[in-house]
Amino acid sequence: MPIRMSDDEFDGLVSDALDTIPSELTDNMSNVVILVEAHNTEEPSILGLYHGVALTMRDHEYGGYLPDTITIYREPILAMCRDRDEVVREVAVTVIHEIAHHFGIDDAWLHANGWG
Repeated sequence: MPIRMSDDEFDGLVSDALDTIPSELTDNMSNVVILVEAHNTEEPSILGLYHGVALTMRDHEYGGYLPDTITIYREPILAMCRDRDEVVREVAVTVIHEIAHHFGIDDAWLHANGWG
């Protein structure tokens, strides 16, 4: 049975996860917004999604782009977790995983190193 949690409480967990990221990284995040949505309509089981141009791929032609988006999906995270502590951990892992994509880190490295 999925964990029940208010939208505000879940949003707070995302905010808490962001607070754990060192300022040396967050200070270098550029043109990115972080969103929380219920689920992804095309892939309802994914936990998060980065959409944009990774910092490592930006060059002198990068300009005028809409912000990159990192979306954290509430319903699949709540559905896969057994208790609140597991939700806290999964939110943190998902937030860090998607931010890593913003920095150009791929899924293979993230999975090999326990982030995803």
